[in-house]
Amino acid sequence: MNFPKIFLFCEIVFYCCVPVVLICLPKTYFDVGQSVCLSVVLFKMECYGCGMTRALMHLLHGDIADALYYNALSFIVFPMLLYVWAKAVIECYQKIRIFSK
Repeated sequence: MNFPKIFLFCEIVFYCCVPVVLICLPKTYFDVGQSVCLSVVLFKMECYGCGMTRALMHLLHGDIADALYYNALSFIVFPMLLYVWAKAVIECYQKIRIFSK
């Protein structure tokens, strides 16, 4: 097994492990703690992205009401993230198949 194939294998394992880890974490995992958003820290104002991590985590766990409460834009961002994730996994798998030939 050569280096690029090992790297691609590690990449696809990473892509598959991240959703599993996020699903295994409780949906309230990111609900507490200090905000790291520069808009909040510097100007004491929430931006359009504030609450997105919490909203996506609740949406991933099927908690639609809390996801809507934290950030309504998560209903647009979540399908886009799924598309980007699926595209990355498919491209990585195709590269592995090319190296296998």
